[in-house]
Amino acid sequence: MKTHFAAALGSVVLTAGTLLGAPAAGAQTAAVTAYPTSGFDINFGATWTRGTVTWYNRSVRIVGQHRSAVADSLLTCRTTWAYTLQADRAVIGQGGGYPIACGNIRSYDFVVPADQPGGAAYVRVCLDDGNLKDLACKLIARPLQSAS
Repeated sequence: MKTHFAAALGSVVLTAGTLLGAPAAGAQTAAVTAYPTSGFDINFGATWTRGTVTWYNRSVRIVGQHRSAVADSLLTCRTTWAYTLQADRAVIGQGGGYPIACGNIRSYDFVVPADQPGGAAYVRVCLDDGNLKDLACKLIARPLQSAS
């Protein structure tokens, strides 16, 4: 799974196409309650990533902040990476990695594709070092939709 660099490059290209599956900005405001969300907080030593996953039909949006305590090297810098998974936990898509925090706190907002009917069943969010090595991860299940 360490194809982060190639995937990060592809993620930038896919994000534009994936966003087409997310609602338009105006429509999103009107229908914000229609999409479930999940929070996460992942710690690794004095560093962390915190944010929210919004579950769309064929993608997820990851919004939050990550912190790096020191800026010594890429090993001490931090970024956030996410994988979308189907029910058997096979990877559907992956993305993230930008911006990298080095001795500071940085905000991020990215979309990860989950291009299959119903979207992702799970998302695995990871705090990575500046070389895109997973340091600590959290598996998040898609929230159940309540019957209306």
